[in-house]
Amino acid sequence: MKFRSPGQHKTFADMDQHVQELAGSLGEGIQLEKALEGTAGPFAAPLSLQGRTLSNRFAMHPMEGWDGTADGRPSELTLRRWKAFGRSGAAMIWGGEAFAVTPEGRANPRQLALVNEENTKEDLALLMDAIRAGRVESGLAPRDAFVGLQMTHSGRHARPHGTPQPIIAAHATWLDEHTKVSADHPLIGDDELEDLTRSYVRLAQLAQQAGFDFVDVKACHGYLIHELLGARSRPGPYGGDYAGRTRFLLETITAIQNACPGLGVGVRLCAGDVFPHRVDPDGGPGIPLDATPHLPLKHGWGMDLQRPSQTDSAEPEQLTRDLVDRGVCLINVTLGSPYSCPHLQRPARNPPIDGYPPPEDPLLSVLRQVLMTRRIKAACPGAIVVGTGYTYLQEWFPHLAQAELRRGTVDLVGLGRMVLSYPEFPMDLLLGRNIQQTRICRTFSDCTNGPRQGLVSGCFPLDSHYRQSKDGERLRLLKAERAADHPRKP
Repeated sequence: MKFRSPGQHKTFADMDQHVQELAGSLGEGIQLEKALEGTAGPFAAPLSLQGRTLSNRFAMHPMEGWDGTADGRPSELTLRRWKAFGRSGAAMIWGGEAFAVTPEGRANPRQLALVNEENTKEDLALLMDAIRAGRVESGLAPRDAFVGLQMTHSGRHARPHGTPQPIIAAHATWLDEHTKVSADHPLIGDDELEDLTRSYVRLAQLAQQAGFDFVDVKACHGYLIHELLGARSRPGPYGGDYAGRTRFLLETITAIQNACPGLGVGVRLCAGDVFPHRVDPDGGPGIPLDATPHLPLKHGWGMDLQRPSQTDSAEPEQLTRDLVDRGVCLINVTLGSPYSCPHLQRPARNPPIDGYPPPEDPLLSVLRQVLMTRRIKAACPGAIVVGTGYTYLQEWFPHLAQAELRRGTVDLVGLGRMVLSYPEFPMDLLLGRNIQQTRICRTFSDCTNGPRQGLVSGCFPLDSHYRQSKDGERLRLLKAERAADHPRKP
């Protein structure tokens, strides 16, 4: 299937009509705002947070880096990316980097991780210095950004040495089938989870000492905490009912708050699972797995257990309220998992070379995330909510984001992949400067293709630093070989 990408819409009216038609198919109303208002509009509205005043409503999403060292430390490429975060002018750096709380919890061998405390303490200070240097380059006060560190454990998707070494919270026939985990694979034990809480606390302490304003306890992407949220079949105190499935997340947050007074805590929260899709061997759109043999599902979070193609936000809404009641200052909303339904979680013009073409208009996937963010915000108006999924909108991103900010359906708008090619995008919008069309992320997915081929992650099409590198040349050859061997349907 071919879909008209946002960049192909040459007029505002054309793009707005496309959005309205797709939103109408979901039974919702979404409109773009034509005039962008810069410093006079919602993007520049101040936001009070933990005794601070944020100067704008932009948040830089964390990256899951593939360019650290084997012992979990940042490289020059890592620091270059963090400096770009600072140069963006975004008032919030959400999590900065997915930083594994244990070496075995890494999603890839070059992910930053708490391997050695002394090294980590030094490295976190370097990351903060890079943010501040970037802000100085943009003529901004170096310490005015609200900066977080994303703490993660990859769980079922752990690959600390490059091959799968899954650490799982629960068994589910459909999930095990999709991730190729055997039915007798051991579960992480309750005592191991208690030890893991202490690892989260220790990393949070080091982040606070390095000057970070908050930590993000990552609960999405199919990783360990996300899996625990859906672990209905897990026996013992960390599974079963809602209280058991949320226990690890809530107890870990409380432990961090007790150990780190004054440190903010945020949660990047999956607000709904969707049943996995698989690659069509003939090159067509992604195919949903047959859920029938698995019904009713005995595992799932934010998912209709009888109709797993549908989300059910009741529990994510309740968890949001529980998190805010416990002093969590920020909620970052996302949907699905990049491992099971990447078309929803990361809408793209072109899928990764080992992925599948989208089974729906990627713009529809963007709107699903916008609508879920609305739902979470409505369920808990006191939460400060960061929205996601905007990058695919490309140059039309600010027209939708500004409208949602004005409606009060989101408090900050997050940018992920776009910062790799065009970190100054927020600054240009705020200052009313012309948007640099040639630097806008066109969702070619090469920032994903590189790591999946054992290369570093970066914007190979639009950033000359990566395009002209040895990894850039290698990636071009690999993509050409893949295209020749696996042609896709027109």
